[in-house]
Amino acid sequence: MERRKFIEYSSKSVIGAGLAVGATQNIFASEKIAPSDKVRLGLIGCKGIGWANLNAVLKVPGVEFVSLCDVDQNILIQRSAELEKMTGKKTVNVGDYRKMLDMKDVDAVFVCTPDHWHALPMIHACQAGKDVYVEKPLANSIEECLTMVKAQKRYNNIVQVGQQQRSGVHWQNAISYVHSGKLGKLRMIKAWSWLDWKGTVPVLPDEPVPAGVDYDMWLGPAPKVPFNKNRFHFTFRWFWDYAGGLMTDWGVHMLDIVLWGAKAGGPNSVVAAGGKYAFPNDAMQTPDMMNAVYEFNDVLMSWEHTIGIGRGPYDRSHGVAFIGSEGTLVVDRGGWEVISEYDPNNKEMKAYKMTPVPLQKAQGDDRNPHTANFIDCIKSRQKPICDIETGANVAINAHLGNIAYRLGKKVYWDSINQKFINDPQAQELANAHYRAPWKLPVF
Repeated sequence: MERRKFIEYSSKSVIGAGLAVGATQNIFASEKIAPSDKVRLGLIGCKGIGWANLNAVLKVPGVEFVSLCDVDQNILIQRSAELEKMTGKKTVNVGDYRKMLDMKDVDAVFVCTPDHWHALPMIHACQAGKDVYVEKPLANSIEECLTMVKAQKRYNNIVQVGQQQRSGVHWQNAISYVHSGKLGKLRMIKAWSWLDWKGTVPVLPDEPVPAGVDYDMWLGPAPKVPFNKNRFHFTFRWFWDYAGGLMTDWGVHMLDIVLWGAKAGGPNSVVAAGGKYAFPNDAMQTPDMMNAVYEFNDVLMSWEHTIGIGRGPYDRSHGVAFIGSEGTLVVDRGGWEVISEYDPNNKEMKAYKMTPVPLQKAQGDDRNPHTANFIDCIKSRQKPICDIETGANVAINAHLGNIAYRLGKKVYWDSINQKFINDPQAQELANAHYRAPWKLPVF
């Protein structure tokens, strides 16, 4: 059977049946799309980061967005008109992503929804024979992350996770320097995000659902609660039902660099403390200040974030510092540099232990090569630069920090079996809790 007809048939048979997408194997996942073929895309979630990804990938020759999906018809109509003006072509617009997955002329989808809506569209897309670009953090729970990895393994789709710093040249050069050993023995790694542009989230009353919004679909597997503007669009990230605050927002980006540089998997233990110190009476549930310490086998990592002030460590609002016995490499989105330790035998002359490296500035937007890498991998069937295992490892580490904070105690993690050690409370927070009729597939 011709490839697109098979996918049309199989996706209709499993998606058209209802909420539970079936387990049809994507037997064509290893088939290459010829370099001359146009890659036809769908976008699920069209407002902020979704629109940024669309604009980035449109710079790649031979791609076309044929469908847009959003539960907010106001956003969908706006983005559809803007895209038609940019490309001269109309798109098929849907409010339910499953209708997009049923389309025979969609090769791959971008999942750019709130965090609680990452897992199901990604898994269902794999089952429908689509390749997937899924935004970070990979999912809103550890159980979802592990299930998504199993889904990709089962169906052998190309899955790129939207941790675009993996594609940035200056990040790659910084990590190569860390791996060179010139910093000496790594003693500690610091990662942080201080957001001076982020202010308070005022407490607002619940209100009727805005016209054009399918609120029940927006909630999806999350608990049923009245509509509140604070829980919608950008500010959803400050509520546990949908996201994990700064730890899973900026933290995922910075922790990715930590784990990459340290060649680390999961920690042995995590302890965290924090709270709402900057804006104690606002609407946010997640902490506006938090510190977490991760113990790996041979290195200690600390994470810290705060809201409302921006002069963080090394006078950078965000970044990662690899602190070695000979020197420290500091990197953020602006560039990287190496600061040498002083020679303890010649401190008065301020002799360095190693040759410092002045600031190596970043060039370009990391999102452009990252989305281009996804398209290349769709055609070549090669592993993306930020594959599903990488995205899962980073997201799991971020969730471990949040779970330690929420429980107010040190937690111990079994990286081999991907579960907490003798801690039912922590394991409960690691699990996905879905509102009926939504269910997380089992593999």
